[in-house]
Amino acid sequence: MRGTLTLTWILMVCLSQVAVQSQYYSESLPYDPRPVKVTNLYFFLHETLRGKNPTVVMVAQANNTSNDNYSSVPFGTLYAIDDPLKIGPGDNSEVIGNALGLGILSGKNSTIVVMYLDFGFTAGKFKGSSISIFSRNPLIKMERELSVVGGRGEFRMAEGYARLKNYFFDGTTVIIEYNVTVIHY
Repeated sequence: MRGTLTLTWILMVCLSQVAVQSQYYSESLPYDPRPVKVTNLYFFLHETLRGKNPTVVMVAQANNTSNDNYSSVPFGTLYAIDDPLKIGPGDNSEVIGNALGLGILSGKNSTIVVMYLDFGFTAGKFKGSSISIFSRNPLIKMERELSVVGGRGEFRMAEGYARLKNYFFDGTTVIIEYNVTVIHY
């Protein structure tokens, strides 16, 4: 019995020394802020609504028996989007990327689309990078502003805004001028 008590006492002394000798370990690194960059992007989004090669297609539509807002596109319509981004408004302008995403007509009594778009750049200085926009888009306004909520590549942790202006619309083709201010690291 005495041997057991001695062994227990020795074990307790050893364990107390281990706790004193050990230290807290963490993989956290001290915060080292990177400089903030502000980038201004200017391009044109080309959208084809009809024809042999549309860039916007209806994916789903609400099963409404009436269309109370008298719109040609009823509330709750979901669209898939794959629009080219070009340097200029002309058909022959250089393609610098594309906008992929979804838009849902969510204004019950107005033409408002809530959009998620990822603008991926395939050419130029920002090739391989993208910015993400998630915002309400009142289509009937000539000028509007959308929010930049993220990005990847050169635009990692991006935020900012995009100013849009309708450049051209003929019922089949829509060209929208984008002036985007991106704050990133």
